[in-house]
Order: sequence, then structure tokens, then C-alpha cells
Amino acid sequence: MKSERRALPFDGTGSAADAFEAFFEMVDAPAALCDERLVVLKANASFEVLSGTRPLEGHPLKVGLVTADDGAPFEVPDDGRTTDVDVVCKTGQRVTLTVTRRGATVAIVARRLSPSLDSLAAAGRALIEQARVESQLLEIGRSVAGATNEEELVATVARGVKGLFPGRTFCVRIVDPRTCALTSLYAEGRMRDGRRDLFHLRRSMIDKTHLALGGLPLDKVIVSSGELPMLFQGSVRAIAAPLVASGQLFGAVNVEYPAGLSADAMSDERVLIQLANQVAVAVRNAKLIDELSFMRKYLEELLENANALILVANRDGRVVVFNAAMVKLTGFAKGEVLGHDVGKLVAETERLKVLRLLDGVLKGDPTSGQDVLLLTRDGREMRVSFATSAVLSQSGEVEGVMCIGQDKTRTRELEQRIIQAEKLASLGQLAASVVHEINNPMTAVATYADALLKRSVGTTKDPADVDKYRRIVDNSERVLRFTRDLVSYARPAHDKPEEIDLNATIDRAAGFCELELVKHGVTVSRQYAELPRFVAIRQNLVQVFVNLITNACHATPPGGVVTLTTRRDEQAAVITVGDTGSGIDPAVISRIFEPFFTTKADGKGTGLGLSIVRGIIENHGGTVAVASEPGQGTTFTIRLPMLGRG
Repeated sequence: MKSERRALPFDGTGSAADAFEAFFEMVDAPAALCDERLVVLKANASFEVLSGTRPLEGHPLKVGLVTADDGAPFEVPDDGRTTDVDVVCKTGQRVTLTVTRRGATVAIVARRLSPSLDSLAAAGRALIEQARVESQLLEIGRSVAGATNEEELVATVARGVKGLFPGRTFCVRIVDPRTCALTSLYAEGRMRDGRRDLFHLRRSMIDKTHLALGGLPLDKVIVSSGELPMLFQGSVRAIAAPLVASGQLFGAVNVEYPAGLSADAMSDERVLIQLANQVAVAVRNAKLIDELSFMRKYLEELLENANALILVANRDGRVVVFNAAMVKLTGFAKGEVLGHDVGKLVAETERLKVLRLLDGVLKGDPTSGQDVLLLTRDGREMRVSFATSAVLSQSGEVEGVMCIGQDKTRTRELEQRIIQAEKLASLGQLAASVVHEINNPMTAVATYADALLKRSVGTTKDPADVDKYRRIVDNSERVLRFTRDLVSYARPAHDKPEEIDLNATIDRAAGFCELELVKHGVTVSRQYAELPRFVAIRQNLVQVFVNLITNACHATPPGGVVTLTTRRDEQAAVITVGDTGSGIDPAVISRIFEPFFTTKADGKGTGLGLSIVRGIIENHGGTVAVASEPGQGTTFTIRLPMLGRG
């Protein structure tokens, strides 16, 4: 069918081609500009979709693009006239082309045929199809909005695409908007190699979705003005819509057509854009939710496992955060504390102070270095230093108080033990002075007693007097020997190695402990092997064995035995100090070498002895180990490398 009518006059400004160009830019329908031989000069995207081939520019319109009903090319109207031509496109659509010529330029605008019985039926089917599509888009919108994670969202979108575009291959790709790295992929069809990470997007789609190209990696996002490359094997045509929200790229939906499939690609593209707009917002929200969930979990883990005491109370003074460090310190389980009054954790004498502290923070007066006595589950009091600050809502209102603290109980204990150690050091210096005072008169006693003994031998008539003189001499020498060794032991070590007899060194240490052994009713059993002399710092080793023997005396009941043994093991000397005492609690045996740790009652020990023992042995290149069972005694085993002068 052909009809002719006079064309509307132009406004007279510019050439005919310029006028058609301006008209072309204003038309939303499929439109093209050709020369008088119907070679396409310019075609909009809708006309390219209608024709089924891209690009059209530079190609004859009649070659594989559109044909008249009778298969012959339509005639170009005379200059200044308009002709309507009914044609069937390769996509299977029947449309009317309005063809207008002005000089050497031909303008073509496509519109659907005027209604007939067939077209009315087709229109009815189209309306039904449109209603179906709108219903599916609405359902997809509800489904993607309810998706709780990216995986569920992609599956929902894939089901929607499959329902909207049956018979087509497609893929749904989700990316990280910052890097364009692929995070999720669903493909229905066999993809070509090396295409899954590349995003080919048409310029028209970028403009319609307002995608900001700045910052996108050029090796992953490629802008195209022609045909899109196929992602799937066996496809002959492709459409794609980017998933864009707030100007950011969150992925793309690609739909491709196998050979022989009759479909309205232009209509599919409109539907795909609507779907992409819905999905893009859902993807952005899902990623934001994932990010917020990750940050929330990260912060919760940070607070929970922080190496600090963290407690948060709301405005009503109820505990809402109680981290693992607080659980370990107080012994209270989270369930026993969360939701309860914070005053339950504070010593009764300090509850008023804590209430004033919380009230001040709620009024905007944060504090730091505030000492508080916390109660433990077993009733002990732990001193904690807290720094406090307000917890603010999004609107800036104070919702609660955060307290970040440090346990100062152990610090206080260490301070007390250091003071005690200083006292003992002072007593040691005083004892050294006393020894000097004892030494002088004892030397006189020993000298005169020895003279009397020599004079009485063979002259006195009473043997008992000779025995008394001999005892005076022996005990005087013993006192002098002990005072000399005590002064030597108290004198600071100069870390000067020398050849030593290890068995004699252990005996010397046992001699220092003789008073403790007698006092506790403990005997010493010696089981020495013959050892060669080797290089070590004598005075330091004496200190090691004095500490171990003294500890064994304190742990052994009267009548018990402290056993000292030596043996040779390859190139090392092995020394053991064992006792028949009560043993060490397995719960604390791993801590006995820690500085200031002691199982003795307050004031009875400094907690430094075993720490010093380990330090001295390790400085000699050796090791010290402990084995103990409750009620079965304790044995310390020392291994020392036997180093010669070399």
C-alpha cells in the first residue's frame, strides 16, 4: 500500500540535510537518514534494533535490512513529498515507513501499521504480553527487594530473566563497584572463553542508565557504538543492560538470541532496561547490607577479643556489652551480666562513686584513669582503671556509657612484691654487715681455742677438757667458714666463668640451706656421679641450687627427703632436685617461672626465685624443667652443657 501527501514545509533556515538532522535528533521512534540511493547516513539505535543489524551507517537500506511486501525495493518519492510504505522487517515485525525526501537527503521514520483485524488481534496479544511482562517485572522487583544476600539475589534475577526472555541464552554478572572484580555469576548457556570478566556496553545504554565512566577500568569495561560481541556460543544477536545505581556499575545482564529465534529485540531491550534498573538498586542495597553486616561483625569481634576490659551500659545503667576480658577477670558469664544493673559488678563501698561517674558521662563529662573496685564471682575485689566516654546515637543523643579499662590488681601486687624484694635485699646487705661484726670475735675465739687445745694435749689430766677445746675449735671454724661463704654469696657476681667442680658447688649450696633443712626436719640424700670439671659461673650456680633446695624444704613435711642427683648425658651434666612434698597444682604449674608469681602466702615469698633460676640456667646455655604430681612431690631437672676452656 502506498499513499502520497505534501510534506510540511521546513522553516527555511539551513540546508535540507541540516533540517532533517535536527528533526532526526528529536524523534523517539525508529528513524534513519539516507541519501537518494537509500544508503544509510545515520540511524538511531531504535531503527538498528528494528532492522536486526548493527551498524547500518554506510550500508544500503534495501540490502538485508528491510524489504517491501512484494520483495522489491520501494521507490524514493520526489523532492518535497512524503510516502508511506508497508514493509516486513527481518525481525518479523510489520511496520509502516514514512519516507520523506528533501533534495539528496531521504528521511525515514517507522511506525506500526494502522489497525486491521489481524493487527487488532496482534495488538491484543501485545497488550496481553505487555501485561504479563509488567506483572513479571513487579514480581521480580518484590523478590529482589526481599533477597537477604547476593547469592539469593542473583538466583532470583536469573529466574526472572528466564521467564521474561524464554528461549534465549543469558547471564547475570555482579561486580564490586570499586574494582569491577566479578563477585557473582549466573549463566544460562555455554560461554565463550575469556568473556566472563569483560563488559561490552553500548553508549546509548550508558547514557540511559547515567553510568559514570570515570574511574572504571578500561581493560574490563569497553564502550561500543556497534554490535555487541557474543558471550555465548551459537548466538547471532545480543543486547545488554548495565546494572547502575548512583552512577556506579554493579554488574550487567546480557541476553543473546540463537539463530532462527523470532523476537522483538527493541521491545526486549526496553524490558531489559526496566529490569536492570530494579536489579541495580537491589544489588546496591544488598552490598551495603553485606558491608554493614561485615563491619558490625568485625566491630563486635574487635570489642569481644580486645586485650582490654570493655563494658557498655545504657542510660538506665544496664549492661549491654561485656567482653571476653571482663568475663575472664570477673568470672561472670555474659548471661549473668547482660541486661542487669552495672552496680552488681562494683564493690558496695564504691557504688555511689560509680553512679556519679556514669551520670557525669551522660551529661557530657568523660573521665580517664578512674580506679574502680570490681567484684568477682568468688567475692574477690579487683582494682581496675577505667576511661569512660559517651555512646552517641545517629542524632547525637547520648545513649549510654562506654568504659575501657585495665586491670591494675596485678600491678599493685607486683608493686608490693617489689617492695618486699627490696626489703629482703636490704636485709641481705644488713646481714653482710652483721657477718663482718661476727667474723672478728669468732676469729679470736677460734684462735684462742686452738691454742688451748694444743697446750692441753698431753698435759691435762681430764680428757673431757680436750674434747671440749676440740669442739670449740670445730664449731668456730664452721661459723667462720659459713660467714665467709655468706659474704661471698651476697657479693655481686661479676659473671666471670671459671672451672668448677659441680658436685662441690651443689654441696656448698646445700651447706647454706642447712639451717632450713634442720628447721623443717628434712634430710638430704646425695647421689652424685663423677663429672669432669667444666667452665661456669660458680656463684650463679650456687644461687640456683640454694633457691631450689630452699623451695624443696618449704614444700616438704617433717621427715621428708630432698634428693640431689648428678649424672652425665652425652655432652651435658644433668642435675635433679627432688622432694617428697605436696607437689604443684596442675592449674598453675605452667606459670611458676613467671616473675613475681608465687604459690606461697602473702609475705612469704617474692615470686622471683624460679624466674632467676631459669634466667641463670639459660644464660649458661642450659634448660630447666619441672615435673610434679599433687601429693607425689616435685622434681626440677637441669641440663648444663659441659664446656671446657675452649
